[in-house]
Amino acid sequence: MTTAARQDVVEARRVVVKVGSSSLTTAAGGLDADRVDALVDVLAKAREDREVVLVSSGAIAAGLAPLGLSRRPRDLARQQASASVGQGLLMARYTASFARYGIRVGQVLLTSDDISRRAHYRNAYRTLDQLLAMGALPVVNENDTVATDEIRFGDNDRLAALVAHLVRADLLVLLSDVDGLYDGDPRTPGTSLIAEVTGPQDLAGVSIGSAGRAGVGTGGMVTKVEAAAIATGAGVPVVLTSAVHAADALAGRPTGTHFHRTGKRSADRLLWLAHASAPRGALRLDAGAVSAVTQRHSSLLPAGLTGVEGDFTAGDPVDLVDESGVAVARGLVNYDARELPRLLGRSTRELAAELGPAYEREVVHRDDLVLLRRQGLPS
Repeated sequence: MTTAARQDVVEARRVVVKVGSSSLTTAAGGLDADRVDALVDVLAKAREDREVVLVSSGAIAAGLAPLGLSRRPRDLARQQASASVGQGLLMARYTASFARYGIRVGQVLLTSDDISRRAHYRNAYRTLDQLLAMGALPVVNENDTVATDEIRFGDNDRLAALVAHLVRADLLVLLSDVDGLYDGDPRTPGTSLIAEVTGPQDLAGVSIGSAGRAGVGTGGMVTKVEAAAIATGAGVPVVLTSAVHAADALAGRPTGTHFHRTGKRSADRLLWLAHASAPRGALRLDAGAVSAVTQRHSSLLPAGLTGVEGDFTAGDPVDLVDESGVAVARGLVNYDARELPRLLGRSTRELAAELGPAYEREVVHRDDLVLLRRQGLPS
């Protein structure tokens, strides 16, 4: 393989780099200043000819040692306490380290709510874009001090993929304590590095572990492959490698695993809808409606509805489920939950004649609908 094989990496002008906890801290907890400085050295060099956004884990891990904790706590309250102490230490370390190069950093803390609500999503984009325009380097992390379920968001891997799309990045680099994706446990003799992934077919039969090695983060290889699928499906290539090979990764040299883009850059609302939205309810579809939505890419009409679950209002995201209860799509609903029961199974023409022209509309328009597929992700 030659460097030319990663021309998309070389040509990337806006890059999102995600680094995991294990690459910044000691196994016992607490920041490793040398590791942080080494990463900053690479990112400062990369900023000479491109824009960089850093998605950094490490807040909880950084707070362990100062609080006298020997390992990452399992209960939410102590995780949040660790994050509260550690986030300040993490940003102080980044601020001091980047200052060696005269680079200002800006802290951006996000929760899943900021990504799942469209207005918050747009605000997050404006903040990040303005930081870059003003010459600052954004450091993004989850707001673990107030997070609940999202504190187990996949060690920021999925967040990094969403941020890459959010800021319209040309490249996502995932840095870990493993130097790439292997076709088995990398500690087992006989396993091989998968250098290139051009699509889901390249991962067929690959066994991917779920646990991180260092014990201070939450992400494993599964979350990284899922993040790569999100990014590449939205037109953003991905390089997965270890933090010590960060310079090679950003230079386009053959290191780690290179995930090629598999799709085109999609509308913000569709990526948000597929990967970041939290469904407020569910619509049950008959077999004909499932076929129309998934195969013919049609809008969902009242005639295909058999049931309604949840409490939602018009404009909320809802899951579209088949007769077995499996979610096949997600969309923005055009009716409140209380309106839909009397519309079940009825044609729009019938509804318009009885209730007025306002009811001659789709339940979910095809332009506000995405199919839910997890292709090529090994279990």
